[in-house]
Amino acid sequence: MKNLWIAVLLIFIPAILKAQDRSGRSEEIESYKIAYLTQKLDLSPNEAKVFWPIYNEWQKELRTLWSERNKNVISHRKTDEIEALSDNEIHALITNEINYKQRNLNIEKKYYNKLKSSLPLKVVGKYYRAQETFKKELLNRFGRGRNSSGNN
Repeated sequence: MKNLWIAVLLIFIPAILKAQDRSGRSEEIESYKIAYLTQKLDLSPNEAKVFWPIYNEWQKELRTLWSERNKNVISHRKTDEIEALSDNEIHALITNEINYKQRNLNIEKKYYNKLKSSLPLKVVGKYYRAQETFKKELLNRFGRGRNSSGNN
């Protein structure tokens, strides 16, 4: 019986560690993003009181949308899996992807309007600029930078 438990643990430990790694990486990236935005936006205390609740609500809505998308995304399917699908199933997957993009755009517009009605437009512009530069920073820190160091 003891050997059975050990075997079960050995089977599930890699999956548990991988899930923790993904969760830890997500938290690490989000912490880095918040620090990055804080530095780049240089918000006054009053602006910060307005910005961060809107930002947090926006991110929560996006996470919900991304979670829904991951259930139906065509890009994660292997070519041979696509070959096995009917035309109607493929059509549904593509339509789901188009709908996801539209919903994402609707969320973007919604929160742009919230930001611009609550903060000076220059602050909103700095936020959008910081979002773009953050993507590059993220690639350098977690993507290309890791691979080129040879340590990971």
